[in-house]
Formats: sequence, structure tokens, C-alpha cells
Amino acid sequence: MDRRLEVAIAAAKAGGAVALRYFRTGVTVERKADRSPVTIADRECERRVVEVLRASYPEHGILGEEYGEQEGRGARWIVDPIDGTKSFIRGIPFFATLVALEEEGEITTGVIYAPAAGDLLYAQKGCGAFDQSGPLRVSEVRELSASMLLFGGPGVLRKAGYWPAYERLIERSARQRGYGDYFGYTFVARGQAEAMIDVRLKPWDLAAIKIVVEEAGGRFTDFAGRATIYGDSAIASNGLVHDEVYRLIQPA
Repeated sequence: MDRRLEVAIAAAKAGGAVALRYFRTGVTVERKADRSPVTIADRECERRVVEVLRASYPEHGILGEEYGEQEGRGARWIVDPIDGTKSFIRGIPFFATLVALEEEGEITTGVIYAPAAGDLLYAQKGCGAFDQSGPLRVSEVRELSASMLLFGGPGVLRKAGYWPAYERLIERSARQRGYGDYFGYTFVARGQAEAMIDVRLKPWDLAAIKIVVEEAGGRFTDFAGRATIYGDSAIASNGLVHDEVYRLIQPA
């Protein structure tokens, strides 16, 4: 295993262990400037992840959800200490520590570690995507009419102005479910669903997700069709239904 991936996995596990110590302990919930929730677990988890990364790559930059940008050189680690803080606060076990490496503007390594669920997914550019059971592969379903679609949350889509697109996707697909945060994307990477659609996202929400889905054979873009984590939106798919999902999201 490549050293960068080994370090990313170690960092995600170390951070996840911190989050797990606080899970279901009734932590105090604060509000950030954007009104999103944050707890001591988020902050301590990020500090621990960064500590592990810095031990091996002190020269690299860091972009974290809680402590922002720390400049460096050569590459940049992108960290979401607890993806799914709202679930974490409610005692729901589907939250994860996300760690990704960006090199020359491209995500090359990604780790998703969900400590309460005991789940680990990881990928590296050109090497495939894996979980504890082995290689991951997206589904081979070619028709949207036979597809299962996942959404981060209908309310968020409505507020962002995508309600008509949401209705079109429902009408054209076979089945729909709402699995938010990192969790929905894991279904796509494992071939259990054909696409995940979400909006109002940050780079740390998507960096590890992008490389895992792509290395599992899927495709990742924003709603403008760009393969980027900086577009505030995401379509992650098996690739075969991607173009149709993209077309249905565009204004009629």
C-alpha cells in the first residue's frame, strides 16, 4: 500500500476514534457563523487527524472544515472530521471522518471511515477502491428507469431551487431513497444504487467521496458537469446513467 494512503487511513482512524469517544455522550452543540452545528468532537477530531498527517507530511497544506486553510507546499490534505454532524448529535451512527489528498489540483487519495458503523472505504488514483471486504465496483444498470437514486435531502434541493428537477428524477427512476452525507455515496461505490445527488456542499464534503466513486468505476461531477469538488453540488453515479441525470437536473 502506498505510504500516502497508509497515512490517510491512519489519520482517519485516529480522528474517528476521537469522535467515537464523544458519540452518544450528550455533547454541547454550538452554532458556527453559517448556523451549522459544531461540537467539541468535531474540533478535537480534526486536530487529531491533522496531528497524524503532520507527523508524516509536515510540509503539506491542510484544508479542514473546522480550522480552515493551513498553507503548505507540494500537496494539500482536505479533512472533514465528522461528516454528518447532525446525525452524530442525534445519536445516529452514520457519520464519518473523511480524509483526502489533493496533488496538483487533483484528488489522488481518499478515505472514508465511519467508526460507529465499523466501515472503511478507501481509494487511490489508478489503484481502485476498496472496503474491508475487497474491491468496490459500481453497478452495471444502464437505464434510469431501472435505477435507484439517492438524495441528500429533498428540503435542501427545494431551497436551492431544484424541486422541478427532483420531480423529474423521481418520475424517470425506479426507486428513490434519502441517505445523507457520506452514507449515500457508499451505496453508489458498492453498486447498490445508481446515483447520489446533493447540493450546498463544501470541498471537504466531497474530496474523499470523489476518488472513491471514480476508482470504483463511477463518475463524479457537479450540476454544471464539471469533475470538481468546488462546485457546491454533486452527481455521483455508476457513469452509465450520469448523462441522463445531468440532463434532468438542468432547467427545463
